[in-house]
Amino acid sequence: MKYALRATVAAVAATVVFPFLTATAIAGPAAIGPDGGAAGAAWTATQDGPQQYPNIHIDWDVPITMTDGTVLKGNVYRPADATGRAADVQTPTIVNLTPYTKLVSNLADHAQAIPGLSDALLNLFRQIDMSGTPLSGITDLTKAFGGGELRNFTVDRQLIRSGYSQVVVDVRGTGFSQGEWDMLRQREQQDTVEVIDWAARQSWSTGKVGMNGISYSGINQVQAAEKHPEALKAIFPVVPGSDLVDDVLAPGGGFGFNFIPLWLTAINTLKWVPDVQSIVTGKFDTTWLRDRAADPYTYLDVLLSAYTSTRMEDLDPRVKQMLSDYSSERQAWLGDPSTIDIPTFVTGGWHDLFTYSESKIYNEISLPPGQKQLFMGNTYHLNSGNESGRPGLPPRLDVLQRAWFDKWLKGIDNGIDTYGPVTLRQQGGGWITQNGFGPSAPAEEASQYRRMYLSANRSGTANSVYDGSLTGSANGDTERLTVSPGMTTLCSNDAAQATAGILSIIDGCAKDSRVAELNGLTFTSDPVAEQTTISGPIAVRLNTIQDAADGYWVATVNDVAPDGQSTVLSSGQLMASLRQVDESRSARSANGDYTDPRAYTSLDKREPTVPGEATTLDLALTATEAVLQPGHRLRVDVFAGNFPKGLPILPMLIDTGLKPQHLQLDPNAPSFVNIPVRGKPGW
Repeated sequence: MKYALRATVAAVAATVVFPFLTATAIAGPAAIGPDGGAAGAAWTATQDGPQQYPNIHIDWDVPITMTDGTVLKGNVYRPADATGRAADVQTPTIVNLTPYTKLVSNLADHAQAIPGLSDALLNLFRQIDMSGTPLSGITDLTKAFGGGELRNFTVDRQLIRSGYSQVVVDVRGTGFSQGEWDMLRQREQQDTVEVIDWAARQSWSTGKVGMNGISYSGINQVQAAEKHPEALKAIFPVVPGSDLVDDVLAPGGGFGFNFIPLWLTAINTLKWVPDVQSIVTGKFDTTWLRDRAADPYTYLDVLLSAYTSTRMEDLDPRVKQMLSDYSSERQAWLGDPSTIDIPTFVTGGWHDLFTYSESKIYNEISLPPGQKQLFMGNTYHLNSGNESGRPGLPPRLDVLQRAWFDKWLKGIDNGIDTYGPVTLRQQGGGWITQNGFGPSAPAEEASQYRRMYLSANRSGTANSVYDGSLTGSANGDTERLTVSPGMTTLCSNDAAQATAGILSIIDGCAKDSRVAELNGLTFTSDPVAEQTTISGPIAVRLNTIQDAADGYWVATVNDVAPDGQSTVLSSGQLMASLRQVDESRSARSANGDYTDPRAYTSLDKREPTVPGEATTLDLALTATEAVLQPGHRLRVDVFAGNFPKGLPILPMLIDTGLKPQHLQLDPNAPSFVNIPVRGKPGW
């Protein structure tokens, strides 16, 4: 009954009050808290209520010619009257470039636009709740579909009906566009700038352009903003990356074996789907076919070389270029968010594929809070926005996107710039808003870094290869602990992350590390005495000994509940031979320890280990926001592999010999986690 009453009130407000406020540009109330308070309710009512235009007009496969002659194809969505005729009006334009073909986008859009059925289906997604069951992860996926994520991925018809145009373009070499797929490199980045310029010059455009989209389409937004096209005024990237090698391709040198092959296969398959209508009408683009034949399986042959070449000198040169920090590919895939000077709303998740970059993008942008926003859920890649749109929860992603563009492209003072500016879902807690995060947190929100030392003293809390402890002060332990490569990480949070969240439906893997820990070393603290917050990036230092010329080390930081459930908060990995740290791009805390030890991940910087000799490794773990409730414990897990998330390229794998690896506890070279803490845990 109360939800029905709320819906009625919202509908009345949307029909009577909020269109009037929008039309007269009266300043809205300040946004308060994760749900935005009255301002958040206004944004939702504005998005869900009646819009200025009743219909959508679509121009299919509009040719957009690049400066090198390559023709990209885009669908153009414009507001229309009841007959479907495009409105004779200039509107701001939203650009989305995708490698997943605008055909997929169009199908998903039409599935959402079926009168009656679509709304019922979205509401069903929002209502499905399997919390408390072994498959509660299904709820995270279905609620994401109902949380506005699909409108960010496809097109937002409500946005268009309110007076925007949207252009969805196949990046070169994919969909119906000509050319060879350039995979976020220099030519594709130039294409994005040219598409923005084209959209701004159309007769139906005001000349103001925004960008939206998820994942790949989020990355190219960040890349475009760094190039400062004159017409680009705001972006809304969902789960974007900025350092693509450290994010997903080969973080720490552990090649993204699980995600990358699946992703490359999907795009290389979709790019061969022809324009059937052009075949029927006799207008088939033969240049498109020639370009596909010239590059039939982009980068799949590179991947094949990585896992069939037994020696470094036999690798395809493109493999070496991907794993060399001086190459043009690496330079293209390493962004510089500090150069972004337009309003940017970054949405991410603590277990996303690009978690490493998301908070860094926010922190590096040199804009005042409010003009930049960070929104982080306790989510994976596919389920962004799964906790939204209900009382006390943040607004849906499509609602936030609409408010963002209304502010920065239409000049409507709706209070979105007072939201957040940092809105976080605490792991182990609820939603909060802050004035910064990690390095940008003000003094009253900042965490204090401290070492927690790995100890051989048994904690009695884990069923692992070795059940050690974490101590708040240095210890004199001198044990040598051995861990071997294994397969228990098939059931792990990292495996769920590497499948973009698909495996997260299995709670026993994604939300509980006890299966993975069967083949790991665990180090567990005493229970915290009071609520303790962990906030920011984390680093783990390991004193290691290899039995071969290389080793593959993985560390996770976990929250251990009184019943024994071990939940991963953050993770990182590093090949021992790629241990050299790039000091110019790394960060340290006040205590002098690394918080973000950025490895070069470059083959020319490889330093094989000497069997039997101690080697110090500094692992960068992704930033997080988490709460340890009273009685919970902090744990560090250490593994000798991370299959299937990561697998070293074959020459490096051979160098490990798949031999056991040793953690040498030594008071003169201690192993520890540098953890950012607020509260009084009592350690």
